[in-house]
Amino acid sequence: MKTQTPLDPKQAPAHQKTPHVQVYWKAVTYKTVILYVVLILAILGAGVYLASPGLYGKVIKQLTDQVTGPDNGTPSDNQKHAKFVNLDGRVQVKKVNSVQWVEADFRTVLDKGDLVQTGSDANARITFADGTIYTVKPDTLVTVEENTTESNKPTSVAVSINHGQVDFSTPVFSSPDSKAAVSTEDANAQLRSNSRAAVKSDPEKRESEIVVSSGSAQVQRGQEKIDLAPFEKLTIPNGGPIQKSMVLAPPDLVEPLNLAPIVAESPKLFPVHFEWKAVPNAVSYTVRVSTTAMFTKTVKEAKVSGTSEDISGLDSGEYFWNVTATDGKKQNSDVSEIFKFTLVAQGKAQAMVLEIDGTQLHGHVAEIVGRTEPGAALIVNGQSVPNISPDGTFRHFTEQLEPGQHTISIIGSNRRGGTAMRQVSIVVPK
Repeated sequence: MKTQTPLDPKQAPAHQKTPHVQVYWKAVTYKTVILYVVLILAILGAGVYLASPGLYGKVIKQLTDQVTGPDNGTPSDNQKHAKFVNLDGRVQVKKVNSVQWVEADFRTVLDKGDLVQTGSDANARITFADGTIYTVKPDTLVTVEENTTESNKPTSVAVSINHGQVDFSTPVFSSPDSKAAVSTEDANAQLRSNSRAAVKSDPEKRESEIVVSSGSAQVQRGQEKIDLAPFEKLTIPNGGPIQKSMVLAPPDLVEPLNLAPIVAESPKLFPVHFEWKAVPNAVSYTVRVSTTAMFTKTVKEAKVSGTSEDISGLDSGEYFWNVTATDGKKQNSDVSEIFKFTLVAQGKAQAMVLEIDGTQLHGHVAEIVGRTEPGAALIVNGQSVPNISPDGTFRHFTEQLEPGQHTISIIGSNRRGGTAMRQVSIVVPK
């Protein structure tokens, strides 16, 4: 038997040696890769732009839309909706694609075809994107009829009244062709720029009416069109002839001024003095005081023959007041402006520190600089001062003020029950 001597690896032929493979590499950072990619894209982009600028613009717009969403020059969907800015009492909404009524809140948005209904003690104030404001009075049912508010185009907003009353006001329209309207069963009332009116629909009497309080309006029934000036009223019976008449102008309020503070040692016993200007042909006036701006909670009401009245029995707090005039035919005027005042209890403890160091006008905004006690609370013309330094110094900017003379009231209260009030006069130029 033959045997084979094993080969010694050291003496093996050269061609049987294990081959060696050498690998070479170079580290490249992410920044370098990104730099090369950007450079290549820039070169490609420049080439596309030189070859076809229009195609370049379309590509860039598509990329931008993918990242940020399309920009078509129109407001966002949320800005186009009508929304509630005031809600008092029970207000319900039924969306156009729903069969259920839901409670309205400040997140509710309104679209064309939606229904809004107020209870017997409720009011709802709705604002549209063009600045038109509709106030839906108690026991009223309305439908949002139109809401066209695209940028750079005339706006058109409208509601229809099934029953009840709607007051509405328009801003200064950016386009003379913009429209704001309220329709009833038998007519359509279109309000012009910077105007106010009230529209009422009574299904039981089968008639509607509109009263213009400022600006102007046009009412149309069929082919008939009638223009209305301030304090003119149209009564529109269903199928009958339209009747036009004059109404009383609302009273101008005098005292207390809007946002005025009233400090009294015993607010409940203190007689607050209310005063207004006389209205021609008025034989009586009704003054109302409420704790809500929409007068759903009237706390005091008085009917007087003169132009002033003292009312007591009010607790400390914020109040709103208005006046209505009545003539010899028992016809009422529109409600006056609504003024707000604050009734503050004068503290019996040691009076607090409240000093006004200076005032300065910035356009139509007034800056108030002063010093009070650390931890004190301040109210300037009905607005709380949010930032008071630990040492008691403060700097407050008012809201925009109309041209003319203004009296700014600053009310303070400290932790010991003390109160103080200061007033400064400012003249805002035109």
